[in-house]
Amino acid sequence: MHVPAVQHYENFPVASLLMPRRLRTATRIIYWFARSADDIADEGHATAEERLSALQAYREELHRIERGELAQTELFLSVGAIIAQHHLPISAFHDLLDAFMQDVSKTRYADFSEVMSYCKKSANPVGRLMLALYDDHDARHQAYSDAICSALQLLNFLQDIAVDYDKQRIYLPQTDLARYHISEAQIARHDTSGTWSPFMLAQIERVRKLLQAGAPLGILLKGRIGLEMRLIISGAAIALEKLHRVRGDIFNQPVRLTVRDWPIVLYRAVRKK
Repeated sequence: MHVPAVQHYENFPVASLLMPRRLRTATRIIYWFARSADDIADEGHATAEERLSALQAYREELHRIERGELAQTELFLSVGAIIAQHHLPISAFHDLLDAFMQDVSKTRYADFSEVMSYCKKSANPVGRLMLALYDDHDARHQAYSDAICSALQLLNFLQDIAVDYDKQRIYLPQTDLARYHISEAQIARHDTSGTWSPFMLAQIERVRKLLQAGAPLGILLKGRIGLEMRLIISGAAIALEKLHRVRGDIFNQPVRLTVRDWPIVLYRAVRKK
C-alpha cells in the first residue's frame, strides 16, 4: 500500500517512531486523508464551488465504504482498509470533511462557542481516531482527548492569525474582538498597539486552561501512547509560554517550536510519567 509522505507542519507527530510499527501505516493514511482534504479547501485558485464539489467527492467515497462498496481512488481504498482493520469510526472522517467544507463557506465566528463547535469537527476526530487505533474507546479518555485537540486547534489559530487573515478567515471570536476594541483593520496592519496584548493574553490563558483540563490523559494512557500524548501536551505548553512571553505579538515574533525546545519537551514528558 503506497502512502505519500505528509509534509505539513503539525502539532501531532505524524506516524511517530514512538508508535508501534503496526499502527504507523494507518496513522499516515489518516493524515493523508486529512491533509489532502485540507489542501482542497485551502490551496490553489479553485472557486468555492469547485472546492466544495471536490470535497463532496470525498464524501461520496466515504458513503461507498459505508455501503460496503469498493472505493474508486487509491486514497479511499486505503482509508477503507484501515477502517476495517482497526474498527475506526467512519463518523470521524465525516466530521473532518464537515470542517473542511466549513472552511470554504464560513470565514467568521460570532463567539467562542462557535469556534469550539468548529474544533469539535476539525480537531477532536483526529484524537479519537488515534485512541481507536490503540483500541481505546473509554469515554473519559475521549473527553480528555477532545480538550487537548481543541486546545491544539486554538493554539494553531493564535499562531496563524496572519496566515488565516490572508486567506480572508478569522477564527478569533467576534465577541472577544469587540470586547477589546480590535478591528479587522488592525489585524490587517499587523498592529499590536492598544489592547492587542491583553486580548491575546486572555486567549492564551483560555487555551492553557483547556490544555490543562485534558492533561490527565497523558498519565492515564500507558506505554508509548502515553509518552506521545505527554510530548504533545508539553510541546503545546511550551508554545503557549512563548506566546505569553511575546505578549501575543505573533506578527513580529512568530512562535514555533525549535530544535532547542525539544530537550525541554522530552524532559517534561518523561518527568510527568
